[in-house]
Amino acid sequence: MISVQNLVKHYGEVKAVDGVSFTIRKGEITGLLGPNGAGKTTTLRILTGYLQPTSGMVSVDEFLVNENPIEIKKRIGYLPESAPLYPDMMVYDFMQFMAYIRHIYDKEKVKDVAIQCGITEVMHKNINELSKGYKQRVGLAQAILHDPDILILDEPTNGLDPNQIVEIRDLIKELGKEKTVILSTHILQEVEATCNRVIIIDKGTIVADDSTSELKSAKGKDVRINCVIGGTTFELIQNALKNISGVKSVQHVRDEGQLCHITVLTGADVDLRPAVFNCIKDNGWTLYEMNREYRSLEHVFRELTVGI
Repeated sequence: MISVQNLVKHYGEVKAVDGVSFTIRKGEITGLLGPNGAGKTTTLRILTGYLQPTSGMVSVDEFLVNENPIEIKKRIGYLPESAPLYPDMMVYDFMQFMAYIRHIYDKEKVKDVAIQCGITEVMHKNINELSKGYKQRVGLAQAILHDPDILILDEPTNGLDPNQIVEIRDLIKELGKEKTVILSTHILQEVEATCNRVIIIDKGTIVADDSTSELKSAKGKDVRINCVIGGTTFELIQNALKNISGVKSVQHVRDEGQLCHITVLTGADVDLRPAVFNCIKDNGWTLYEMNREYRSLEHVFRELTVGI
C-alpha cells in the first residue's frame, strides 16, 4: 500500500532524512519512533505530499507522490502535530467546511464521523472553547471525514492528560481495525498498546523495523531471571546454579533476613526458569519469587538511539 525507497531530504546543508526505505502493508498499525530531529515529521510530510523529497521514491497504491499528489491525498487522512483547526469557528461549521472542500455533500457523513470520534456534544461550541483532548478528536474527525484508507497521525496525543491519552488511543485502535495507520509519537507505552509494528529512525536513517514483540524479545541479548530464595546462602546457590547449561553468571543482589535475592544471567535462546526452579527444589530450598525481566520498548529505543 505504501512504498518508500531511498528517501532523502535536505534542508540546506542538513540531511534530515538519509536513505530511508520501508513498505507498509494494508491493515498495519505502524509506530514511527525516533528522538527529536530524527526525521520522523519530515518523513510523514513527504508521505502526505506536504513536502517534496530531495531524492528517492514514495508511492501510495502505486501512485507516485511527486506525480499524483491529488490522488494520494484522496487516500490519506493526515493529522499533523498541531491540529489544523480554525479556533473562531464552531465545530459543526468547521466540519461542514471540511466536507465542502473535499466535495462531500452527504449531510449524514459529518454526523456519522462526529459520533465515531465522540464530538457530538461539542458540535455547537467554538473550537477555541474546547479542551486539548476534544481538539485532537476534531482533528481526527477531519482526517477521516473522506473515509481514507490510510491515516497518518503525527504526535496525536501530544499535550493530553492521561485520561485523554487513553481516549485517543482507544479511538486510534478502533480506526485501525479498518484502516492502515502510521503513528508518530514520543510515548512508547502508546506504541506498545496500539501498534503491531515499529520503525525506529535515528539521525535520518532506520535503525530498527520489526513487530513490537520481536523488538522486545532480546534476540542475541542476555536475559535476567530474578529469584528470592530462602533456607540457604548465596554461595551455595551460586555453586548450584552455575552448573546449569546456559547460565552465564549468578549475581548477589541483597539479603533480607533469611531471604537471598539473586539474579541469574542467561542467554535469550532458551528459557531456563524450569531448570532454575528444579535446581532450587532438588536442593531443598524455598523459592519465594521468580520473574524473568523482559526488555521494554523504552530499553530497546535507548539501546538503538543512544547506545545505553
